[in-house]
This record gives sequence, C-alpha cells and structure tokens, in this order.
Amino acid sequence: MKTDNAVLDKSKFFAIRIVKLNRYLVERKKERVLSKQLLRSGTSIGANVREAVCAQSKNDFIHKMSIALKESSESEYWLELLFEGGYLSEKQFNDIYDDCREVSKLLMAIVRTSKAKKSL
Repeated sequence: MKTDNAVLDKSKFFAIRIVKLNRYLVERKKERVLSKQLLRSGTSIGANVREAVCAQSKNDFIHKMSIALKESSESEYWLELLFEGGYLSEKQFNDIYDDCREVSKLLMAIVRTSKAKKSL
C-alpha cells in the first residue's frame, strides 16, 4: 500500500526487494550466512521508520530514524560483501545498492533536519 510518505514507501519497497533477494540467494546460490544478515538489516530499516512515525517524542523520532540509518549503512556493507564475494552480478548489485543508497540519503536528510529543528 502506497502512502504519501516517501521514506515509508521506499523503505518498505526496499525490504520487499531484500526478502526476494534472500530467497534467490538461499535457493539459487546456496548462500545463507551473509544473506541472513542482509535480511535482518534490510527489513529492519522499514520497521524502524514505521516506529518513528508513531514516536512518543521528537527525541524518540530522531532515535528511531537514526537506527534506521545505521541499518541502512549495514545493509550497504552486506550487499558489498555479497557482490565482492561473487554472489551478485554487477547489474544485480548496482540496482539494489542504488535503492539502498537512496533510502540512506533520505534518512540522513531526515535525521539532520530533525536534529537542527530540535536545537532551535
């Protein structure tokens, strides 16, 4: 279900892609260790964004979005390892990595803006 919130939509779309990538890596490439780590971090991004939407305070919102940003950075790392380890083609890697970077940039901007507004 699409919302009017870009970071909610993009993080959920990314999580769905991660779930499908995990299935591919486990079934086709027989890779379970790195893909499990990616599954956890990649789906955690959207979960933390969803929690931030219902935050109890501005500090709670910033905290949840910061966790989502950390999970996004971790997901980038696992994607890099999967690519450099030969489990993803360059095209597969670039496509999903670009999505991850887009979510990271959105989260970075949200955290930065929220912190700046809080200090006013």
